[in-house]
Amino acid sequence: MPPPFRAEQVGSLLRPPELLSARGTPDSNSTYAQTIPDEVQRKTREAIAAAVEKQLSLSIRPITSGEYERFIFYSGFFEKVQGFEVIPELPIPDGFRRDFPTTTALRRQGVKTRTGVVAAGKIQYVQSPYLEDWEYLKSLLPAEKWHGCKLTMPSPTWQHMQLAKGTAYSAVVYSSDREYFTDLAVAYAAEFRALYAAGLRSIQIDDPAMTYFMTPEFRSGCAAEGVDPDELLDLYIWAHNLCLAGRPPDLHVGIHLCRGNMAGSTHVVSGSYEPIAKRIFTGLDYDTFYLEYDTERSGDFEPLRHLPVGKNVVLGVVSTKTPELERIEDLVAKVNAAADVIAKGQGRSREEVIQTSLAVSPQCGFASMSVGGGQGMTTERMWEKLALVRDLARRVWEDAI
Repeated sequence: MPPPFRAEQVGSLLRPPELLSARGTPDSNSTYAQTIPDEVQRKTREAIAAAVEKQLSLSIRPITSGEYERFIFYSGFFEKVQGFEVIPELPIPDGFRRDFPTTTALRRQGVKTRTGVVAAGKIQYVQSPYLEDWEYLKSLLPAEKWHGCKLTMPSPTWQHMQLAKGTAYSAVVYSSDREYFTDLAVAYAAEFRALYAAGLRSIQIDDPAMTYFMTPEFRSGCAAEGVDPDELLDLYIWAHNLCLAGRPPDLHVGIHLCRGNMAGSTHVVSGSYEPIAKRIFTGLDYDTFYLEYDTERSGDFEPLRHLPVGKNVVLGVVSTKTPELERIEDLVAKVNAAADVIAKGQGRSREEVIQTSLAVSPQCGFASMSVGGGQGMTTERMWEKLALVRDLARRVWEDAI
């Protein structure tokens, strides 16, 4: 089945100045803030409504809230599931997995602590973390347009992968990683069902950290801790699939795998998907892979030869890191080049792959956290970039909106 949208967006949009002003200067507690002043909530909803109106006027799909409700892309889930406890100031690097690229980069910038969330009690799904956000987004649209929306969620492995070995959960509560992930998967599956019952049909899981398995530094850091990185990746593939098991058949769930998109166009890792491509493309049960292919740091398309028939790739060929507007002819050439690699691997034609298995998008969101964004990126250029993705899709696919 083709991806639900030929022109995609990955999730976050640049926050408007009035929203940033209302929120004030973020601190270490902002990441998982659960008490939000009424004025900030009002400004947030106004900003979301304006963003939705803009997306509709430009025929930008899927329609999202721009993640305006969140300080950072992964907030809003773990801290709202019973059993988890927010630890505001874990020391860098000791509180985190050895040679974890994100904390390594933050340490170079002088950051000394980072927030984490641990399972201090038994993980239990008591209420939906994101249902209120979805209910507001859909309230801005007629019911016949709900299928054109998407909501993003953090990876189930996000906390476990970054926190120091053995600290993602209390040993009093869980005796093994698999016990922890089994209960967490129940929470994810319940959230999928709750959002589906409320009319949502497209969800994107964000997991930039999975690309760390491509790097010698992270792999050697795991080994130094007595962790086999290949076994850890197998554990994470199993955990992802456990979350997906039993989801409604017409609920589309994809996974976004990039290399980090910190403020000021700073990335975390570089390199080809090749070291993990076969295992993730054939092992993960997601419908679609949202991949980063805007610059040379992403490597070539050769890893796509491992994509099985029946799964999709959204090619992130437009950059959110730089304001330069790409040439549509160059982007069409990239789509064809990627299709050729997939076609050769699957024994199909380029055209068949393009029609059944591909879509296009920016390589990442425009503001993975409230403050910052790509160096030199403006709100005007952001919309121009999304319109470029739309026009690219119309150039390649007759059925594009």
